[in-house]
Amino acid sequence: MGVALLLISSGEAFSASVNAKGCIVCHAVRLDRNHSLACTTCHRGNDSTGEKSEAHANLIAQPAHPEAMAATCGPCHPRQVDGIGAASHFTLKNLVNLVRRAFGATTDLQSMVEIPESDSPRDALALADDLLRRRCLRCHLYYKGDDYPAVTHGTGCAACHLEFQNGRLASHAFLAAPGDRQCLSCHYGNRVGFDFHGRFEHDLNVEYRTPYTTKDEHFRPFGVEYHELAADIHQQRGLVCIDCHPGSQLMAAGKPGPSCADCHDADLLDKNLPDRVRKSGPGYIFLAGTERKQHTLPIMTDPAHATHGGKISCQVCHAQWSFADSGKHLLRSDYDEFDQWDRLTTQGSSEVTKLLENNIDFSKNEIIPAMKDKIYFRDRPGVWYKGYGMRRWETIFLEKNEKGEISVVRPLLDYFLSWQDGNGLVHIDSHPSEAGNNGLHRYTPHTTGKAGLFYRQRLENLHFAEAAKENKQGD
Repeated sequence: MGVALLLISSGEAFSASVNAKGCIVCHAVRLDRNHSLACTTCHRGNDSTGEKSEAHANLIAQPAHPEAMAATCGPCHPRQVDGIGAASHFTLKNLVNLVRRAFGATTDLQSMVEIPESDSPRDALALADDLLRRRCLRCHLYYKGDDYPAVTHGTGCAACHLEFQNGRLASHAFLAAPGDRQCLSCHYGNRVGFDFHGRFEHDLNVEYRTPYTTKDEHFRPFGVEYHELAADIHQQRGLVCIDCHPGSQLMAAGKPGPSCADCHDADLLDKNLPDRVRKSGPGYIFLAGTERKQHTLPIMTDPAHATHGGKISCQVCHAQWSFADSGKHLLRSDYDEFDQWDRLTTQGSSEVTKLLENNIDFSKNEIIPAMKDKIYFRDRPGVWYKGYGMRRWETIFLEKNEKGEISVVRPLLDYFLSWQDGNGLVHIDSHPSEAGNNGLHRYTPHTTGKAGLFYRQRLENLHFAEAAKENKQGD
């Protein structure tokens, strides 16, 4: 017939004949120069037929998924695939073990996939494991992320190297260097990365959400509205996440993270130049982004930097603000009673929010209280609800360790876990985290700016607190 059809898939369009066979009959894609391959190279299947069931035989729908990446991405990228299997971004073992030890674990896991399953938690650790599998771990390479426009991403290699927009794959053109859009699809909410862009998530309770938002359905790219605070000076100057956190660090185990001194301490620069730093006359320049835009590097010259003998982290003075949410209450409820959640339907989880909005509307059929396991994607009983005692950013907490080193800490492990079964019986009631120091944990606020007026006051407050603690112990 030779009639041209316009076929649209994943936002990409092209013209094809109705007599055509193979993948392009139904799937329009634009490939980048380095990946101009036959569809079957990565997706397998059969491209010699126009019949759907035959074409999809042995199809790999997500070739970049962790379970497929070795066979599909590995032949061309063996070093990257071999290295990422042990990287913390892949295993999430640091986060997993931090939470599990706060609820009684005595041994560490090597990967998130080792977290035990439990429909009927016998103790607080088993409940914490269920929390991790179904509520917390929604940003990992096995899962496509929540159903929000700025959050949904690919799996495996595609999470960072393919672009998604409004919850859908925008292009098959691979990104050699992921942008902040890809990073923020996981690093959103009050987690590291969101602060880099000066964003602080609103409270969840409708009565404490300021400025007040409409109750009508509206655009929420990250699931919850956010305040616009001061962004990190590096972000203001046009730097992106991978300028300081390159793939060599993120895609392999044991690679150290960056330090401020690497780029701003003249003595260290004289000994070793980081990858993006160049000597320029008497000073140094930093090459930012894929365009390698030049930025003059400010060098530490203020006498204040020598005051504490190198035992104070840079952000103690240079952080403009920090996440200071406190009192994180998480309840797993298997009970089908939803009215009391009317003011907490915004939960930062698309799965929980959709269930609550549906079930408090008496005109709709009730959804059974269940959530998917985010590792094996099975529906399991119970829904995890979340609330905060307080959400703040003004106070920056400091801590001095046993070596006399001073750093910023944030309330990170101050969890309280509860479980109510399907009959409404409470088995575990606000079980507190066993983490020491009231749940405070070392943190590097990505809100760098000038030291300003109050850095001395922060240190004075720490010294007063330390003196009061010593006096109390002496009594």
